[in-house]
Amino acid sequence: MVKTIEWTEEGVVLIDQRKLPGQEVYVTCRSYQEVAEGIRLMVIRGAPAIGVAGAMGVALGMKSAPDGGLNTALETICSTLAGTRPTAVNLFWAIERMKRVYHTVRGQGPAAVREALTREALRIHVEDIAINRKIGRAGEPLLPNSGTVLTHCNAGALATAGYGTALGVIRAAIEAGKRIDVLAGETRPFLQGARLTVWELAQDSIPATLITDGMAGHFLKSGRIRCVIVGADRIAANGDVANKIGTYSIAVLARENAVPFYVAAPLSTLDLTLESGESIPIEHRPAEEVTHVAGVPIAPAGTAAENPAFDVTPHRYITAIITEHGVARSPFSESLRELAGLTPVSSGHTPGGRRPLS
Repeated sequence: MVKTIEWTEEGVVLIDQRKLPGQEVYVTCRSYQEVAEGIRLMVIRGAPAIGVAGAMGVALGMKSAPDGGLNTALETICSTLAGTRPTAVNLFWAIERMKRVYHTVRGQGPAAVREALTREALRIHVEDIAINRKIGRAGEPLLPNSGTVLTHCNAGALATAGYGTALGVIRAAIEAGKRIDVLAGETRPFLQGARLTVWELAQDSIPATLITDGMAGHFLKSGRIRCVIVGADRIAANGDVANKIGTYSIAVLARENAVPFYVAAPLSTLDLTLESGESIPIEHRPAEEVTHVAGVPIAPAGTAAENPAFDVTPHRYITAIITEHGVARSPFSESLRELAGLTPVSSGHTPGGRRPLS
């Protein structure tokens, strides 16, 4: 399986997802600024993956920070990384986790701080792969023994540290002996489905068929699709889900045609500080991504274009949310908190020593 991100002595190595599937090119980020640019420019993308990248960016930046200015350096590094992409909460979760480690060990001296931050970034990387495999095991029973599954965007190994969330569930189903094939929506305008999902599934010899985004309704109505499974970039307390633009349309069409709609995401994607998806910040990307494909114009010069990168699917369209701790169903405001190890909102304490998820 391809390595999305790796920590090396030279720096943080990323597979350049802008170049796939035509070229398999790796970029070495030798500073936290280069990691930040890699996130902003979508060299690396996918909520869990940019969380790992954020953690490694913090560790990388602190390696070269002056011994006498670690506090100031940490704030600068973290604010730079946090300013890259606003929607995926995993990035902010990872940065806050790195900050907590820093404040725990900063009294032990610069060398100890740098070692602890590097160790934590590597731990987040390893944990993400293990979490994805748990998501796969939790979600596999929901998939049919045979048939076609529709997915949107790329929520596979390329969107994580490895294995994947939505594609991880599909991988787990195939590993369990199920005969699954995948319909992959192209995912305009960045074409993550066409360029990344189909390429990634081909690496594992998983049958995949590419469709344009506008074909989803046709295939959902046809009865061919047994279920839909997607990833998520942020999940509000009530179960509303922000995911790649076009997800909402597919969810509505799935409900109209009585097709189950599943979301697969780690608990770090939960943002329980937001009551609903109405408060999730939506990233807007350059208009050129809509008016051009691979740098080639497809619209008249000067054409105005809108480019929201995400939309929000209301929880009423979601059959279940699959996490590493199990499957949440409606009412999500209760089931998500239970999976996160939290008591109901009114009780005001967290059992088992688990911290509230931000």
